[in-house]
Amino acid sequence: MDKKIVKVPLSKEDAKSLKTGDYVYLTGTIYSARDAAHKRMSEALAKGEKLPLDVEGNVIYYMGPSPARKGRPIGSAGPTTSGRMDPYAPQLLDLGLRGMIGKGKRTNEVRDAVIRNGAVYFAAVGGAGALLSHCIKSSEVIAYDDLGPEAIRKLEVEELPAVVVMDSTGDDLYISAVAKYKKD
Repeated sequence: MDKKIVKVPLSKEDAKSLKTGDYVYLTGTIYSARDAAHKRMSEALAKGEKLPLDVEGNVIYYMGPSPARKGRPIGSAGPTTSGRMDPYAPQLLDLGLRGMIGKGKRTNEVRDAVIRNGAVYFAAVGGAGALLSHCIKSSEVIAYDDLGPEAIRKLEVEELPAVVVMDSTGDDLYISAVAKYKKD
């Protein structure tokens, strides 16, 4: 099986070509943001302010890294539970966010926004943050530095492994996989 390398940011066509269950390697530029950063972005939008990043076509990794070891751009970089971003994700998807990386189920509102906007939700392996950090080649805080690990970071990634758990049609691996193996 060939490695499926996906360039990020994502084009609409690339996002729509991904199918639930695809194992991919993300390469390019993504952003990290967690709960506190999402809340601030939502508050900024409510005040009519501009976001600190252009979300159009971009992917946000729900991750707050540990401090970097000497000579490394970032510390452990595992995904956090995506559900904490669910109140904010539909608005960002409607503004052009094309992908999200995290772990865990999403709400119906997020699923509807994924479908509406032709986006995709990836899962990264929880508990593998130290290994995932080796795929991050650079990390730069671009907003909300006062939030520490929850600041928004611009990340350059090379072959960051992920699984498509919700594709642009709304097919959700957390539902379909359970249904496939559920005993009557």
